Amino acid sequence: MLADRARRQRRRRRHRQVAAALFVALVAVVAWSVLRPGSTPRAKAVPPPPVPSTITTTTTEVVSDSPRGQVAAWVVAENARPGTTGWALTRPSTHHEIEGYAGSVSVNSGQPVVLYVSTTAPAYHVEAYRMGWYGGTGSRLVWTSATQPGAVQSPFTLTPGLNTVETSWGPSLTVQTDATWPPGDYLFKLVASTGLQSYVPLTIRDDSSHAAYMVNNSVTTWQAYNLYGGYDLYGGGAHNSAAERARVVSFDRPYALGTGSGDFLGEEFHLVELVESQGLDVTYTTNLDVDQHPDLVRNHRAFLSLGHDEYYSLAMRAALTSARDQGVNLMFLGANAIYRHVRFEASPLGPDRHEIDYKSAAEDPLNGRNNADVTPVAWRSPPNNLPESELIGDYYQCNPVSADMVISDPSLWVWAQTGVRAGTHLIKVVGSEYDKFDPNAPGPRNLTVLARSPLVCRGQADHADMTYYTTASGAGVFATGTNQWIPLFNPVCALPCSGTTLIQVTENVLAAFGHGPAAAVHPSFANVPEPAQTTTATTAGASGAPGD
Repeated sequence: MLADRARRQRRRRRHRQVAAALFVALVAVVAWSVLRPGSTPRAKAVPPPPVPSTITTTTTEVVSDSPRGQVAAWVVAENARPGTTGWALTRPSTHHEIEGYAGSVSVNSGQPVVLYVSTTAPAYHVEAYRMGWYGGTGSRLVWTSATQPGAVQSPFTLTPGLNTVETSWGPSLTVQTDATWPPGDYLFKLVASTGLQSYVPLTIRDDSSHAAYMVNNSVTTWQAYNLYGGYDLYGGGAHNSAAERARVVSFDRPYALGTGSGDFLGEEFHLVELVESQGLDVTYTTNLDVDQHPDLVRNHRAFLSLGHDEYYSLAMRAALTSARDQGVNLMFLGANAIYRHVRFEASPLGPDRHEIDYKSAAEDPLNGRNNADVTPVAWRSPPNNLPESELIGDYYQCNPVSADMVISDPSLWVWAQTGVRAGTHLIKVVGSEYDKFDPNAPGPRNLTVLARSPLVCRGQADHADMTYYTTASGAGVFATGTNQWIPLFNPVCALPCSGTTLIQVTENVLAAFGHGPAAAVHPSFANVPEPAQTTTATTAGASGAPGD
């Protein structure tokens, strides 16, 4: 219990630190661009391709199949529009002064979304920001509501046994999206008349898209760690104990993480900023959309899983496996992905609003009745017995840790244009969770280890791995093995630094994956001898790797 409480406290501190760092970094970017052009370059701040003299803003038009990958005219044009730093919170709400959630985690282009808002202020308004590059400001203001009357909504309810926290709030306002809301990641900024502020995230999809890149927002993991009301999938109650954890968590409540933004700002935003700065042909989705429409993943050349993408349903995992087997490249830009097995049920607001994870096969009512959808400790645990290494290539191990990433073979294609050498250390890139390649675990045998980094986690010597493998379909699967990857895309990183190297590697992989099945240009090969037996660290991971 004490270890679990410490883990949660570390995670909350990390989110506060990330939010503060983001705001400071954003101010520095603006100051640099206005006052001292060229003095402190943004890490790999390559301007997007020039906007053609005549363009349309359809989400299917592609400007060129450039060395950077697929570039879309509408993304270039969108990010050339005036941006703003106004999305950042200047007076975050910390004691429920204003908070809210959306009636759906995403909508297809042109659909409405209902917002549910509770505030102690007499009035409030809402601002909608599309997140991206926009000259380094990070967003464009798309819409502002009229002033709304404030009201404190009813308290949340707690379902005994399941410990599900859920609200039954009345709808506050309906926001109609249209052609002026391009597909992308959005933050609604709730602004109370008292000046306090919070976020509500929304993904706008284009279900007709065949864009080269599909970026996934990991909302199931955001919700798993959502302590709103005092319960998440890890703990709860007066003593924040694992025994009192929620077995079902609801999307019908605000996110306590990120002042309402979930883990978007901490684990995902910098990747969105990078992709849009390059004008890449991109579309956006969420875990719940992959669960509901698994076939849509196959419409793209690459699927991007971001910093912490831990909670997967049976349909989600099958969608990525099927896409890989039909030539879709997969990028795992984090660690601990596809580790927990969840399933969904409807809430009063709609389908897939309840996320179920007993973390115990014995507790799960489906145990012995439908073992394929039982939610045990992890996917690798009985009765599932499906380690994530079968799909990702590497395998979650342990946390917390902070270690350097160590380069052994700089000739490998992902390190092109980085300037790294054999033995180069990328400072504190590995952490706080990490994965490694375990040749004794089920998975590809032709896997290339791109970096192997020694470390110590919970007193056990081990190593983290960045990996890559290709399949018979031609698909490439790339995994960083650390969830510090995206947070270290530092927008004011002075050269040289780890952030610039990570961005260049990401660009190399995006370029290769955007052209189609990566094996045609970069076939993988085994470069690590197989040991005689499984390591102690892997055995620990298989038993649940405490603290993830």
